[in-house]
Amino acid sequence: MRPDSPAENVDHTAEAARLERTAGLYPEDSEALLLRAAAHLELAGDRPTATALYDRLLSSTDGLDNPHLVRALKASNLWEYGHEAEARAIIEGVRAASPRDPAPWVIVAEALESHDELEAAHDTFTEAVRLLLTDVPEPPQPTHPLLFGRHRIRRMLGTSHDEWDALADTVHSLPITLDELHDPKRVWSLGSENPAELEAEITRLRAELGAYREALSRPFPVAILHWPATELTELLEAYPTLTSEYPSHETHLATIESALRELASSGTPNLGIVTGTVPSYEAFAASELSSPSDATLLPQYATTLAARGRAVAWPPQQGSPCWCGSGRAYGECHGNTA
Repeated sequence: MRPDSPAENVDHTAEAARLERTAGLYPEDSEALLLRAAAHLELAGDRPTATALYDRLLSSTDGLDNPHLVRALKASNLWEYGHEAEARAIIEGVRAASPRDPAPWVIVAEALESHDELEAAHDTFTEAVRLLLTDVPEPPQPTHPLLFGRHRIRRMLGTSHDEWDALADTVHSLPITLDELHDPKRVWSLGSENPAELEAEITRLRAELGAYREALSRPFPVAILHWPATELTELLEAYPTLTSEYPSHETHLATIESALRELASSGTPNLGIVTGTVPSYEAFAASELSSPSDATLLPQYATTLAARGRAVAWPPQQGSPCWCGSGRAYGECHGNTA
């Protein structure tokens, strides 16, 4: 299913079942696939089954990439079908854990907002912004919803702008200002009998909808395959014929960066990087009835990983860690053009 498919054309229950089956085939991607399946179940109105999926993930013995996000989604879902006390307890647990990923903060703050807990939502957004953006030169893209959500809540509370609101204004890119988008009076204009007011509001809504659709329907990423050092060593020990593709790890990393820059300079949009693992690659080769030593499988493997949502956008946002895993900022690592 394309992410921009009209809702009326989607059988959410069937899509959830398909994603569960896919998760069984690709255990290394089960977390992302089961989260998507749970989202479809929520859209289908089957919230108890969605909760069961969240519980299945949280009870997994393999460990999760982002357990705080799973808990936040579970809390939001629980509150929607009457389990307020449990939802509140989970939300407090997420806040106490102070995750470094902005997504769980956004989920729990918006859950509070949707149930008219505006003060608590404001405190949650503010706590996250202070934790993740204090002394950060430029807010990374994933943190923008925190700034926008906090701005929206403060407009509803009638609070005057502060330095975080000003920062939200600087990263906002739509032609309509945040103050207009978050104006509590806008909802009243939809019930107006004045044609000019209605037309103005329709224009605003079209601008917002266009931005959301653009974000959801980005072209399929052109993804380059990246092997971490330990994985590449294991790969070449098992399949030495691939040494011709990967003379050294340093050469491999330099080749990735130069290939992406060349694609970018030629005008190719939406570039990305996917990280491979030897077990995953061997499973892919088996599914293709081929040997992992066949170098022609490598670009197909990269495309498959990207299709499963494993691509990370390139270049990283300013100030973000380099894609190579060095731990240094991209601008000080492979993003250094000196």
